[in-house]
Amino acid sequence: MPDAFQTNRRSRRSVFGLLWKTTASIVIVTVVMVLMLRWVPPPTSAFMLQQRLSGTVVDYRWTSMERISTHAALAVVAAEDQNFFDHWGLDLKAIADAIEDNRTRSRPRGASTISQQVVKNLFLWPGRSYLRKGIEVYLTLLMEVLWPKNRILEVYLNIAEMGKGVFGVEAAGQRFFHKPAARLNRREAATLAAVLPGPRRMSADRPSDYVVRRTWQIVEQMEALGGTGYLKLHGR
Repeated sequence: MPDAFQTNRRSRRSVFGLLWKTTASIVIVTVVMVLMLRWVPPPTSAFMLQQRLSGTVVDYRWTSMERISTHAALAVVAAEDQNFFDHWGLDLKAIADAIEDNRTRSRPRGASTISQQVVKNLFLWPGRSYLRKGIEVYLTLLMEVLWPKNRILEVYLNIAEMGKGVFGVEAAGQRFFHKPAARLNRREAATLAAVLPGPRRMSADRPSDYVVRRTWQIVEQMEALGGTGYLKLHGR
């Protein structure tokens, strides 16, 4: 009996030791990976790889924040995450509001922040599961600790899909408006933001009535935030 007890005890220690080493390894790898991308432009993203695997030609052109129109930065904040500069990656109020609204909605609305969308686009696979959501929350909080807000916004503006296979405002500006991201005006920036929820079924260069209405709603929200002066208050 003592021998059996000692064997079981050693087995438990071995299992716990393995779990601890595995967890520590995952934390170290993810910290290094996320920290590296604070300075290095992402060469691709999980969403881009998925598109390539499906046979879609991907148009991705990294552009630094200094060469992106302030209208574009303000438009995505107004459209996707107006509390972006005030939360730590998770907007708890927006989550609570979405839960309440979804009780009476046939199509559930999400409450993902820009930070969460960056994590999903960069690292994760499509679909919904508790495992995926747990990884998303962990990486979002880690990114918020390791990256400044302006870096999160810069990466989002470069990797967000704005048309089928078209990623980022530089590629979208050239494809749909025949101009670089630096020259996008307020309406064009708002149009790109309007198609973010469904870039493969909505079009920036052939906007539906919904996209047109949504564009002008975003323009109004940009003005309500204070225009481009709003970004200057946050160091943009």
